[in-house]
Amino acid sequence: MPKPIQWLLSLVFILQMYLAMLVLGIVYLPYALINRDGAVAACHAFCAWVRISLRAICGLRTEVRGVVPQGEVLIAPKHQSFLDIILIYGALPRAKFIMKAELRFAPILGWYALRIGCVPVNRGKRGAAITRMMADVKSGLARPGQLIIYPQGTRVAPGEGLPYKIGTAALYSQLGQPCVPVGTNVGLFWPKRGILRHRGTGVVDFLPAIPPGLSNAEFMTQLEAQVEACSNALMAEAGYK
Repeated sequence: MPKPIQWLLSLVFILQMYLAMLVLGIVYLPYALINRDGAVAACHAFCAWVRISLRAICGLRTEVRGVVPQGEVLIAPKHQSFLDIILIYGALPRAKFIMKAELRFAPILGWYALRIGCVPVNRGKRGAAITRMMADVKSGLARPGQLIIYPQGTRVAPGEGLPYKIGTAALYSQLGQPCVPVGTNVGLFWPKRGILRHRGTGVVDFLPAIPPGLSNAEFMTQLEAQVEACSNALMAEAGYK
C-alpha cells in the first residue's frame, strides 16, 4: 500500500482510538466508581478495541505468545511503544503498572490507571524513587494482580540500547515473587514516536518465569539476556536487520 494512504489510515486509527478511550471511559465510569473490577473491565475493553481496530484500519495484526501468568508475579517486559502496553495488559487478568508519576494527570487514562492499582513513581531521584516505589507497592499488595515494571524505565526503539535499572531487582528481591520476562517486536510497526503504523504482526512473548531467590546481580543478568534475546529474535522474524 502506498505510504501516503498508510499514513492517512494511521491518522484515522489514532483519532478513533482516543475517541474510543473517551467513550469507554464514560460508559464504564459508574461501574468503575462502584467497583475496581469496572476499571479493569474498561481497560480490557479498550485493549481489545485497539487490537481489532488496528488490524481493520492499518493492517497491523497482533499476537500474544507464551504462557500468560495468572497469579502473583512480577512482569518485566521490553518497552518499545504503547502497543506493548495494550497487548500485555489485555492478556493479563489483573495487571497494574509501575508508572511515571506525571501520568496521574493524563485525562481519563490517569484516573483509570490509579483505579486499577498502578503505582506512580517520581523518578527524579533514583534512590528516593526506589524507596517510594517499594513502599507504594507494599501498600497495594492487598489487591491481587500482576505487577508490571519496565526494566529500562522508558520506551526503547529497535536498535537503541539503554541500561536495565536496579529498581526491577529491588522489587524482585523485596516481593519474593517469580519474575516473568517479556520480549516484543512492536516497535517495528508502532514506533516510539510518530503517526505511521506499519503493516505486519506485532508480538509480545511471555517467557518462562525467573524463580525468586537469586542475587540482584544474577537476576539482572538473566533478565536482560532473556528479554533482549527474545526481542531480537522476534524482530529478526519480522525482517529487521
